[in-house]
Amino acid sequence: MDNWTPPTDEITHIFSSFFDDTLISCQVINTSRGDSDFRETIIAKTGSGSKWVIKLADNDFTFPDKIKVWQRTVSEYLALGYYCPKIICDKTGGFPVVEYNGHKCVAYAEEYSLYDLIEDRRSGESDRVEPISDSLKNDIWSMTAKVAAKYFDYTEYPSAYCLFEKFCPSDKYDEVLENALNWKECADTLPKEFSVQVQRIWRLWTDNRDALEKVYKKLPTSVFQADLNPTNILVDKDGRFVGIYDFNLCGKDVFLNYLMRENYENFEAELKLICSALKISSEYYHFSDIEKDTALMLYRCLKPLWYTRVEMLKKLKGNNAAIEAFLDQTEYYLTANIDFKAYME
Repeated sequence: MDNWTPPTDEITHIFSSFFDDTLISCQVINTSRGDSDFRETIIAKTGSGSKWVIKLADNDFTFPDKIKVWQRTVSEYLALGYYCPKIICDKTGGFPVVEYNGHKCVAYAEEYSLYDLIEDRRSGESDRVEPISDSLKNDIWSMTAKVAAKYFDYTEYPSAYCLFEKFCPSDKYDEVLENALNWKECADTLPKEFSVQVQRIWRLWTDNRDALEKVYKKLPTSVFQADLNPTNILVDKDGRFVGIYDFNLCGKDVFLNYLMRENYENFEAELKLICSALKISSEYYHFSDIEKDTALMLYRCLKPLWYTRVEMLKKLKGNNAAIEAFLDQTEYYLTANIDFKAYME
């Protein structure tokens, strides 16, 4: 990306509240998600030749106390030997609220990463299909298990993967419940011949969720980065895993919930990914008896009615044979006795 442009007066003013160097050019990347979630990243190039990152956010999950949690989490990952660009306060030691593009944004700075993202290194490599290789997955889950084994408890702010609570004040439900309700809404529009099975699936899901809720708060937690995707995974020039990037979804979470949520595919492939992550993690993290006993309930809550299943159900409308097969598969994974414990020893 070579679209360097002269900085606006607004950007120059914000930059000067963090750094004494002279800002000469910048790149602006918009990562907003709708009117209620404005976010922009400014890559800043200075007269001395150094680069810095300024991030600006106007949403209900970015505020100074939360950024301090991200900053602490970065330091904990660094202490474990994994590279993460440090989050930097302004000259007063805080994270100011600034006027930017018609928004009141919280601003914070980051070091410019010493390493590439997987996505950057692989752009244009059409012969490589898998977004994350098996060797990188091993390194990533080794890291995450080590974080889980620290049982960090320095915040009550949940990660974006939170279950039985909301990530943002503006959220109506947690993401899992929201997806399940969307599944039910879609399934209720299927031909009447499927209504009995749809109701049966829904009862299975709600009964399992109710049972899980009774024990969920007893499960061990730590504080995780909570966004392990190719745009946030850093590798060296030889493609070896070195660390992660982007902590704006991080927070406290149940390790098993985090592990299962970070692995998603079709039913069969997803199950293999989860079991592999459990096996890798077990080398660095001791799964307790309650985690082993709860893993299947968690899987049944998180996966069968996930948003990818909703999208698939929508695509199958008009093909009753395919709908029947898909509902049978959904019901199977809500009732199958999957032996997760075998991968948690």
